[in-house]
Amino acid sequence: MKPLSGLRILEFDGLGPVTFAGMVLADLGADVLRLTRGAGAGAPVFAEVGGEVLHRGRSSVAVNLKDAGDRDAILELVGVADGLIEGFRPGVMERLRLGPDVCAARNPRLVYGRVTGWGQTGPKAAEVGHDINYIALSGALHPMGEPDRPPRPPLNLIGDYGGGAMMLVTGVLAGLIEARRTGAGRVVDAAMTDGSALLMSLFHALSGRGLWRGERGANLLDGGAPFYRCFTCRDGRFVAVGALEPQFYSALLAGLGVNEDEAPQYDMANWPGLHARLEAIFASRDRDDWAAVFEGTDACVTPVLTLAEAPHHPHNAARNTFAAGRALQPAPAPRFSGANGSPEPQGASLSVAEALASWR
Repeated sequence: MKPLSGLRILEFDGLGPVTFAGMVLADLGADVLRLTRGAGAGAPVFAEVGGEVLHRGRSSVAVNLKDAGDRDAILELVGVADGLIEGFRPGVMERLRLGPDVCAARNPRLVYGRVTGWGQTGPKAAEVGHDINYIALSGALHPMGEPDRPPRPPLNLIGDYGGGAMMLVTGVLAGLIEARRTGAGRVVDAAMTDGSALLMSLFHALSGRGLWRGERGANLLDGGAPFYRCFTCRDGRFVAVGALEPQFYSALLAGLGVNEDEAPQYDMANWPGLHARLEAIFASRDRDDWAAVFEGTDACVTPVLTLAEAPHHPHNAARNTFAAGRALQPAPAPRFSGANGSPEPQGASLSVAEALASWR
């Protein structure tokens, strides 16, 4: 048994955060049913983004949301569901007559989770956009990248997944707890602008105290500190250094053969020179040589592994951080005592009748 075993979630298939949120909920044990576009409804642009990884652990039903019969069947599923997640632009579900009010009339306990870039309200709510746009407006993108170049997108991790999907999951789970106590569901409005802004809370706090400068690459955690950044090694690969605390910084310098008296940690005026010195030292040996030097020390130095390398690192292998299957993939996280932590395969494609029968 997993923590969410017994919970039923309807997922209106989409891209980005909804798909990831559905995967996380299924990994935690929820019975998640993906409602996908039927052939008569027109194929989505990216039909199988994520495939057996992001779609794992749940079955699917092909429906036409504009068909009255399929819409009635969906409302039957809504009547026995605990939660629903969707990522359409504001107003789409209402026009399909599947909005929160209609669904609440069928099932007052339903938690209705919505994730969008701009949110359900506000001047930009109806506009299109992508992860990069949402984190740009929230202030999360500006600190990313090199000081003399434009900001560099941090993949789609901050907007789609951190600020979108994980805030949606958090909101849905909070709503489900409340619904069990009160008998009334909620509508969850998870906006990637809101979520990515929230992820920047620490940096707003530091800025308010005068401890964070507006320039990229000039601060403690953005690569400005020579003891918290990545370095290129002789073989063109990289190591990550995170020696923030003084004792860890001492271990770093010891491994590099640098006299600590010559390299005071928080003398920011000397950071440019220390950057150059450490760059030259790290460039003198291969990445895995440095990994061996610092293995088992408190220097907080690790190799920067590629997607292909990461599953084979001894720590990841020992913890089964990645799982084999039709596709090598990250295992579910977090872990729970007494629960199977292996990912479930992608489920079958069901008919509407089969889906209704399985949930009755």
